Amino acid sequence: GEATKTMAHVAGKWAAQLAARAAVTAKDSLQTNGRGALTVWKRFLNVHEHQGAKRMSDFGVNVPPGIVAFSVPEAVEAAKKMEQGSGEVVVKSQILAGGRGLGTFKNGLQGGVHICKVEEVEGLAKQMIGETLVTKQTGPAGKPVNCLYVAKKMQLQNEKYFAILLDRGSGGPLVIACSEGGTSIEDLAEKYPDKIIKVPIDINVGITDGQAAEIVAGLQVSGDQAAAAEQVKGLYRLFTESDCTMVEVNPLAEDPEGNLIAADAKLGFDDNAAFRQKDLFALKDDSQIDPREVAASKWDLNYIGLDGEIGCMVNGAGLAMATMDIIKLHGGTPANFLDVGGSAEKQQIVEAFKILTMDEHVKAILVNIFGGIMKCDVIAAGIVAAAKELELKVPLVVRLEGTNVEIGKQIMEESKMNIISAVDLDDAAKKAVAAIS
Repeated sequence: GEATKTMAHVAGKWAAQLAARAAVTAKDSLQTNGRGALTVWKRFLNVHEHQGAKRMSDFGVNVPPGIVAFSVPEAVEAAKKMEQGSGEVVVKSQILAGGRGLGTFKNGLQGGVHICKVEEVEGLAKQMIGETLVTKQTGPAGKPVNCLYVAKKMQLQNEKYFAILLDRGSGGPLVIACSEGGTSIEDLAEKYPDKIIKVPIDINVGITDGQAAEIVAGLQVSGDQAAAAEQVKGLYRLFTESDCTMVEVNPLAEDPEGNLIAADAKLGFDDNAAFRQKDLFALKDDSQIDPREVAASKWDLNYIGLDGEIGCMVNGAGLAMATMDIIKLHGGTPANFLDVGGSAEKQQIVEAFKILTMDEHVKAILVNIFGGIMKCDVIAAGIVAAAKELELKVPLVVRLEGTNVEIGKQIMEESKMNIISAVDLDDAAKKAVAAIS
């Protein structure tokens, strides 16, 4: 029912984006479509293609040569350097979403990735930089293209699939490889199940020469086997030393000499490692993230934007999901998932309300607090302060229970604010839905 769907959607995001978009393997996000559906929870840091290519190159992994361009003149100069006698280059929009090649810019330009002649780069760059690209993974709002990656056009063949991710079953990194590639791992698993190999790695030992050779054999590399094994080891070092949650190279292809080239890759990095990967986390691009999520992260609030009409503020992820579900049960649609945690202070509550009211679709707000560590009087003081500061124009329904609940109710009553009290969660959901009916 609705409970199962809501719990599965939100839990999937928290357990994470694969760290992209999960295959057996390799996707760091969970995505759905339609109003009220979840987009992508940024549990893990993701970086742009050009940043990932630089990171892989630092670990000795072969990548196509390329130059990032933040302006039209830079793109033109990059194209002159990258054409290397062929007269053509590859121009790629840089956004944190897949499906760029089949995407559409809001100005009408078709495709976020173009193979073109050098003299065509200026015209394309003018239509791409500073514009918004919409793909199957961005949602209708799309994402801004702030820069382009101008890469050398390479003659690649024998496309393969390679990924490393954390595997609960083996309790460590798992390498997944397939001698076929260039399409999603889901499609590969359906078409070529016998060609997919899985090699668990002991995190305390690291990848051995034998395991690297086994992976190279599974990839059916046509060139130098020893050199290919070094590429596999380089990718594993990247995974462990960069605190990756996932490294997905698709396709991992061969050049005419049989050398492995990481033609396209997606890297995810664990947020818990930010303290020791400061250079990596400095690459975070807030322009690619919902501004409400950016604001929430600054105040240590867990927020996921949805497309409903009832804004929710709850303490505890489980209670937040239950609140969303009860709203759906009574005919409403939640506008967000917002967990203020168990130790929020008054100002955090005020900031939480600011985030909720940033959403123009919100027509009512439901606050559901079960005070344990969180004290109801602190929540109440924050609610009153926020209502006064923001001059709330939408109905506000509040259900408080637990530590200092009577003091909290007294604070709200004495404030003389127009706050609708509820006795329990069911009552609160009914009143919130009724308030917008």
